[in-house]
Parts: sequence; C-alpha cells; structure tokens
Amino acid sequence: MIRGRYALVVALPKGRNFADGYQALTKAGLELPPVQNGRALLHGNEGGIAVLELRNHDVPTYVDLGIADVGVVGNDVLLESGRDVYEPVDLGTGACRLSLIRHPASSGPIRRIATKYPRFTAQVLRERGIVADIIELAGNVELAALTGLADAVVDVVQTGATLRAAGLLEVEVLAHSTARFIVNRQSLKLKRDLLRPLIERLRANAHNPFTAS
Repeated sequence: MIRGRYALVVALPKGRNFADGYQALTKAGLELPPVQNGRALLHGNEGGIAVLELRNHDVPTYVDLGIADVGVVGNDVLLESGRDVYEPVDLGTGACRLSLIRHPASSGPIRRIATKYPRFTAQVLRERGIVADIIELAGNVELAALTGLADAVVDVVQTGATLRAAGLLEVEVLAHSTARFIVNRQSLKLKRDLLRPLIERLRANAHNPFTAS
C-alpha cells in the first residue's frame, strides 16, 4: 500500500506521453524523483513525491480510486474510461485524433465496428442513432478493416501514414486528443496548497496544438 506514504503520488503512462508528462510537471516546479531505466514501476522515497509508471489505460483508474493523486493521460483514454476525475489542464502534447476508418471497398452501411475504444464508440453510435455491433480488439485494429472482420474501425491516428500505407481511408475525425493533467477529487481538497499553484503553472505553460500560433 502506498496511500499515506508519500506527499504526492503521480501516475504517468508508459510510452509517448511519459517523457512529455514528466517534463511538463518538472517545468511547472514539481520536484519529481529521477526515473531510471529498468523494471521498477514505482519511483521515489517515502515522504516525498512518487511516480508510478502505468499502462496508459490504467492511469484514470489509479487517479479516480485515489491510489495516485494526479496523473497525465491522453484525452482518448479519458473518453473511453468514464472515470470521475478532475481534468483542469490540457497540456497540449501528444496530439492525435480518434477517427472512423474504412477500407475503400467498404462503402455500404456500417454494421460492425472494431475498436480498442468500445465505450467511446458506443456513445458516438447512440448520439447518431446508428445501430451496429462493436467488436473490441486489443491490437492491430486496422487489420479488421483489411480482412473484412469489420466494416469500419475506430482508432487513434497521429499522422495518418500507417493508414495510407495500408490503403485505408480516414473517413471522419470523431474526437481530438492531447495529454491532460488529471487530479483525484479528494486529493484536490486535501492537498490544495500544493495542487492549486501547480495547476496554475501548468496552465501557464500549456500549448494548444489545434490553434494557430
């Protein structure tokens, strides 16, 4: 158990958002412990600030349930998780989008959609009054469109190069995503003297990649 052993517990996702999140928090004045390469998933000394390295989709769960006080995670993950966390800052890094993708030969009605984001996809379908089966996949979602497993897929797109190489079409952008700083609601009250100034500094440093500079 780590609850109460640290002044603050920060959840950061493995992969592309880890370095950006670590840098943003450090730039905002949070003294994070050094993170060494290796298999350690918990970094920090008792009484100080701890960093948890988690799977991307686990970050909202750890923050919502109070194991971590704060975290950094992509908005695509937040949209899928449905977790009740406070989301005060869009850090503006890790820009990507959740898109509807089809094979050029699949021009008929969409009856099956494959995705890693079943909750988000179901919500989009409900809002549009579309009835379709949703197939949840863990990886290689594009393959579902290539093999005919599904009429369309919903997946994260960054540059679109992978889709073009596979001969797939990005039909529609359903949501934009950037890294978000999230906070456990109870921690925001109990540690407001630390977190409120941190939030203001993060806001001052944030950059929105979807607006012209």
